Amino acid sequence: MRKRALLSVYDKRGIVELGRGLIALGYELVSTGGTLAALDLAGVPATAVSNVTGFPEILDGRVKTLHPRIHGGLLARRGAPAHVDALREHDIAPIDVIAANLYPFAATIARPDVTLGDALEQIDIGGPAMIRAAAKNFPDVVVLTDPADYDAALDELRDGGPSPERRQALAARAFAHTAAYDAVVAEYLRDGCSWPQEITFAGTLARVVRYGENPQQRGAAYRRLRAGQPVAGVLDAEQLAGKELSFNNLLDADAAWSAVQGFTQPAVAIVKHTIPCGLAERETLANAFAEALRGDPVSAFGGIVALNRLVDGETARRMAEVFFEVVIASGFSEEAIERLGRKKALRLLAMPAGAESVTSPADWDVRPISGGLLVQTPDDGIDDPATWTVATERRPDARELADLVFAWRAVRHVKSNAIVLARDGALTGVGSGQPNRVESVRIAVAKAGERAAGSVLASDAFFPFPDGLEAALAAGVTAVVQPGGSVRDEAVIAAANRAGAAMLFTGTRHFRH
Repeated sequence: MRKRALLSVYDKRGIVELGRGLIALGYELVSTGGTLAALDLAGVPATAVSNVTGFPEILDGRVKTLHPRIHGGLLARRGAPAHVDALREHDIAPIDVIAANLYPFAATIARPDVTLGDALEQIDIGGPAMIRAAAKNFPDVVVLTDPADYDAALDELRDGGPSPERRQALAARAFAHTAAYDAVVAEYLRDGCSWPQEITFAGTLARVVRYGENPQQRGAAYRRLRAGQPVAGVLDAEQLAGKELSFNNLLDADAAWSAVQGFTQPAVAIVKHTIPCGLAERETLANAFAEALRGDPVSAFGGIVALNRLVDGETARRMAEVFFEVVIASGFSEEAIERLGRKKALRLLAMPAGAESVTSPADWDVRPISGGLLVQTPDDGIDDPATWTVATERRPDARELADLVFAWRAVRHVKSNAIVLARDGALTGVGSGQPNRVESVRIAVAKAGERAAGSVLASDAFFPFPDGLEAALAAGVTAVVQPGGSVRDEAVIAAANRAGAAMLFTGTRHFRH
């Protein structure tokens, strides 16, 4: 009996070449709608599915392959006599190869003007059913969902394959393809404010990295498939120079790029282990870099730099004097590329035009734990200093208030217990990741050194006791911003009043565990 292949794809890349290759191997082609038209236009002979089923496509194409002559051909086990007898009895020919992929649901719902009706029409029914049927029966059916697999599959078929292991791998890819598709559909349809009983997060492979956080760990980066307009991130950056990005490079680049978002003036962040050790906003990018580097020049060594403007020659000249792993920016001048590109180990990443850190209700923060996942909504609210309250006898002056706003923006990017000191729109000291807030204050003060005097302080959560605040005040901190809400707030306020310091309560904490 002549072998048969069913071709029914939305993404028609390579489908004509696949069809020709299958015919050369003795396959009869069966196809649907647009795929059939593409094959016919290229002179590749194929039989319409309606001729196989004896039933026309109906309901605007919603029903065309949902038929026993299709699914029987896909699901029949060739080694099961009862299955073979059933095919013979009902005059159903087996299907040995299927190439199928799905309607562009994610692309459709990414359009800002999309309607629910538009979205529903792009929910594929027949495609996933065929793919899943073929994948279930992978010992007998080769299932192809990615055009990138077509050439290899043809080579394997010519050589009497694919092997059982390869067939199983293709089946796994097929189930992953439909699972990711369904995850995006479910995300689009569900109420964004409620927690679903069951949940799946979808992604597509962006790159494989040499290893994970450590050489003994494998690592890869996936681009999130989500219900909504695409969000540009570090995986979309164009690498202009330097060696391959590592797992840790990508983590740090994401943290650094997030840290410079939202600043109206030129801003520079220097990140080490996802924590800003330098952050500054200035009238020029070169000065912003100099001030960010001044925040902690020791920790900056080997760090990641993010800049919210195109990197000019002067800024590049200053950066070239320090060893960095990655520079990520809105763009690079030709002079900057020429100068920084001389450093073969330095990766230069140019973000797409208009890229910024954007989240939506679908962008949940997901963290793995043993045997499960913790999921929360993102901490992406916009802080309004107009809602802050003055807790102390003294109000901050204009300079202090500007620095408090800057410090509060910065502390959101620091791991708890997070303490940052700032002066004149630049970090002077950072303390983070400590088991108690006092220790974080001591580290921030030590990092600032003499620059602690006259700085302001931001704390990501309230001071449970006055001791942490007192350590900062003793170093010369003049104003503080913190959430408030401790049972000992009165004692903390009293300590600030004794020192003549100003303190603001935001009513919101930005704790990052």
